[in-house]
Amino acid sequence: MSEDSSSESPRPGAGTTDRPDDPLRTKDRNPAERDAGTGRDPAEPGREDGARDTGPPRADAEEHDGPVGERDALRYLTEGSGRDDAERSEALRAGAIADEIARRLHADASGTRIGTLALFNADVSFGGGLHTGGARTAGPRPGGVSVLAMDATDIADHTELFVAPEGYGEALDALCEQRVLVLTAAPGSGREAVAVNLLGEALAMDGGGAGCHRLLTPATVLEAGWEPPVKNSGYLALLDDGPAADRDFTSAFLGGHAHGTARWAAVVAALRAAGCFLILAGGHDLDVLAAGPGGDQVARHALVPADPLAIVERRVLGHGGSADAYADLHALLERTGAATALREQPAARNAARLASVIRADGDVTAAVAQLRDPSEQVRAWFNRYRAPEAVAFALAAAVLEECGYLTVADAAANLRAALVEPEPAPPDLRFGDRLGHEQQWIRLDLPKEGGFAPPRVRFRNALLGQVILGYAWNLLDGRRGAVLDWLRGLLSHRDLQVRARAAVAAGVLALTDPHYAVHRFLTTWAGSTSWPLRQAAATALGVAGSRPETAEAVWELLHQWARGDASAYQRRLAGTAANAVGGLLGRTAPDRAVAVLRSALDREDDWGTLPSVAWGGVHLIHQGRTEAVLRAYLDWSEPQDLSPMVVKSLSAFVFAVSRPYEEPVIDTAGDRGHGRVPGVPVLLCELPRHREPLAELWARALARRPVQDSALEALHSWIDDYAGRSPGSLDAIGALLVSVARRPGRHRERLTWWLEKWARDREKPSAGAARLLRTLDPAR
Repeated sequence: MSEDSSSESPRPGAGTTDRPDDPLRTKDRNPAERDAGTGRDPAEPGREDGARDTGPPRADAEEHDGPVGERDALRYLTEGSGRDDAERSEALRAGAIADEIARRLHADASGTRIGTLALFNADVSFGGGLHTGGARTAGPRPGGVSVLAMDATDIADHTELFVAPEGYGEALDALCEQRVLVLTAAPGSGREAVAVNLLGEALAMDGGGAGCHRLLTPATVLEAGWEPPVKNSGYLALLDDGPAADRDFTSAFLGGHAHGTARWAAVVAALRAAGCFLILAGGHDLDVLAAGPGGDQVARHALVPADPLAIVERRVLGHGGSADAYADLHALLERTGAATALREQPAARNAARLASVIRADGDVTAAVAQLRDPSEQVRAWFNRYRAPEAVAFALAAAVLEECGYLTVADAAANLRAALVEPEPAPPDLRFGDRLGHEQQWIRLDLPKEGGFAPPRVRFRNALLGQVILGYAWNLLDGRRGAVLDWLRGLLSHRDLQVRARAAVAAGVLALTDPHYAVHRFLTTWAGSTSWPLRQAAATALGVAGSRPETAEAVWELLHQWARGDASAYQRRLAGTAANAVGGLLGRTAPDRAVAVLRSALDREDDWGTLPSVAWGGVHLIHQGRTEAVLRAYLDWSEPQDLSPMVVKSLSAFVFAVSRPYEEPVIDTAGDRGHGRVPGVPVLLCELPRHREPLAELWARALARRPVQDSALEALHSWIDDYAGRSPGSLDAIGALLVSVARRPGRHRERLTWWLEKWARDREKPSAGAARLLRTLDPAR
C-alpha cells in the first residue's frame, strides 16, 4: 500500500504523511495530477463536519445559540467581520496597554509596601467647607476662653531650629505693614511654624511684646467693637479646609464688599492701636475667601514650603555640622529610603518626624516604611477629605494616572456628578487649584522646557492609586454602584489609554474580593456582546489573578468558562477566558494558559471558540511564550486525522503565522527581543529558534484540508510580503522548506509545484519563490 493511501497515523516525530482525501494542490492544480493521484478529483473534499454547513456562511456566527460550524468559524478567522473586527482590534490594543500598566503596577521596584487595610472602621460621609483648629486644638476648649497663650516650649519647638522658606522676608514685611496676614499652604507644610516665627519677629521689630496666643474662635475678631484681649501680642488662628466650617467667619468674607471691608478695616485699626499682629493660617478655602470681599484690607502670602532635606539637616545637625557630618547624614537618608520618602511626601511635618527618629538613634528604616505605607496615607486622607469633588478627583487620578490633566479632570467631574444631587447648572470645579492642598499625594508633571505636552497627573508613590481604589471600593458603600457605572463608562472612552487604565482599575477592585467582583460585574462584562467590555473583563481577571492569594480562584473560573456549553453566551465567556490567558496571566504561567485554550477549543462540533483561541495563542507568542504555544499545537494536532480538534489546532497555527507583529503601544523590555520586526509575523522572525516544531506544524497544515488553502496563502505572504522586511528570513524559510520536504509524504512535490507557480506568475512573479525553488531543487 502506498504512503498516500495509508490509513495509519505516523508515529510522533516521524514526519507528516498525506491522507487520501488530501490533495497536493487545492487551487490551479496540475491537470495531470487529477488522474495520477487518488483516483478522484479532490477539489472539493468531503466535509469533515458532515453536512452542517450547506448554505452560505452566517454573518452572526458568534452570536447564535447552538454549535457554530467549521465554515463559519474559518471564514470569521480569516476574513473578520467588518465593524466587529475593527472593534476587536481596538479592544486588543487597549488590552495590550492595560497588561503593561498592570505589570508595572505589580513591579514593586520602589520598595514600598501596602499595609493591612483595616476596613469598615471609619465613618465615611460627604461634606465640605472651612473649619477652625488644628492638631493641637482638637480637644475641648476651656469654657468661655477664646484665646490661649502659647507656652515657651511650644514656641521654642517652632523657632529654635527653624528653616525660613522662600519668600519669608516678603511675608514679614507684609505682616508688619498690614497687621493682618493670610498665610496659606497645604496641611503639614510647616505653616504654623512659619506663622509663629513671623509673629515673634514682627513683635520684636515693634518693640517686643507679650508673646503669642492661639485664637480659638476667629469669628470673634469680626464682631463689632472687638479688641485684642492682650496688648502687644501676636495672634494665630489656624483654619483648615474640611467639614466643620466656621460659618460666621466665612460669611464675613462673603457678606458684600463694603461690609467686609469695613469689618476688616476695624480689625486692622484695633490691632494697630493695641500693638498686635494677627495671622490667619489655612489652606485653599481660606485663600479663596481672602481673595473675595474684604480681602483688600489684609496681606496675603502663599507659602512655599521649605526643602524637607534642609529641615532634616537643621533639626539633626543644628546650625553647625561638619562636612563629614552632612555626608554621613545624606548617606543614611539614601540607605534607609528616607530621601525617597521625603521626595514622595515633602511635607515639613514628615521631615521633622524623621529628624526626631534620627536624633534619638531610632530605627530609621522602620520609620520610613511606616511613612511610605500607602494604606496609612490613604486612610488619613479619606478621614480628612470627604467632599465629593475631592473624592472624585482622587479616584479619577487613581484610575487614570499618567493621563493628561484635562482627561483626569473630565472623568472626575463626571464621577462627582454621580455622587451628588442633580444641579441646575454645571458646578464651578477647579481641581487644579486644590491639588497642592487636598491632593498633596498628586503632582502635575509639566513638559520639559521648550516642549509641548499636556501636564500629566501622577502620584508621588507608585502604589497609592491601587490603595485608593481598594479603600474607596470597600468603604464608600452607598457610592459603589455609582463608581462602578462611572468606571464602565470609561471603558467606552475614545482614548485607548483611558479604556486600558479603567480595565486595570476594575482588576484592582476585584483584588479586594474576587468572588464579589465575579458576580457583581466581571461575569456580566465577560459575557457581553461588546468587545471592549469583554476585553476589560479579561484584563481585570489578569490583574486579579496576578496575586498568589487570588490566582487559583481566577484560574478555576477561567477553566469553568472555557468548558461551557454551545450557547452564544457561554462561547463569549470562553472567548473572554482565552483572551485573559493571552495577557498578564499567560505571560507568567504559559502552560496553564494553553490548558485553558485547549478547554475552550476542544468542543467537538462547536467551532465558535476558534477565533478567540487563535487570538489567545497569538498574544502568548507576542509575549515571548512561543515554545509553550507551539508545543500545544503539536500535541493537539498529533492524531493528524480529520477530527475537529486537529483542524482547529492547525487553523490556529496558520492564523498565528499570518498575524504581523504590532509594536507595543507601551514598549517594554524584551518585547522587541529576538529580532522582532513590527509588521512581520513573530514566528517568521523567530523561525531559526523554533525551526523543528515549526517545520512539523507547517507540514501538517500544508497537507490537511481545509487548512491547506490558508496555509499556502500564509507561506506565499511569508515569501513575498514579509521576508524582505526581516534580514535573513528568506534563508530561514529555505531551511524550513527543506526540512518540510524531507518528511514522508508528498511535501516536496507540493512545495515544488507551488514555488514554481508563484515564481512564474504572469502578473507578479516572485523572485523569492524562484530562489527558494533553487534551494529546494538545486538541479533547476
